[in-house]
Amino acid sequence: MGLLGNLANSLKARRESLARLLDDHGVRPTPQRLLIAELMLTRACHLSADQVLERLRESGTRVSKATVYNTLHLFSTHGLLREIAVDPTRLFYDSTTAGHHHLYNEDTGELVDIASEDIQISRLPELPAGADVQSIDVVIRVRNRPA
Repeated sequence: MGLLGNLANSLKARRESLARLLDDHGVRPTPQRLLIAELMLTRACHLSADQVLERLRESGTRVSKATVYNTLHLFSTHGLLREIAVDPTRLFYDSTTAGHHHLYNEDTGELVDIASEDIQISRLPELPAGADVQSIDVVIRVRNRPA
């Protein structure tokens, strides 16, 4: 089998693997969802919905803005992505779902992972009766120093 045949088999195997992943999380693997999964779930990344839409369109994929927003929200509610709110108007989708924190550069819009062991939280406020901590998400916002 030639190089093109191997590449085609590799792409097919990756799509089948993503379809199983979606199915295992209770998400029906439609063609549009598979395209978004391929972009978001095959590597560590932090992308906004608009960035996902832009990358899909740059690759020649025709998908509506509503489909992208709905799919990213669906993926996050089913545990495939984490939603990270960096400010009231900006939401990122993080492909790393294990607990960790973030550094957000307000000048560049870049969101970078911080390992959970690199931040120590020594005290939490008293929780409401009957409540348990589900997660702690720290976003450290920075700006570049003027040159």
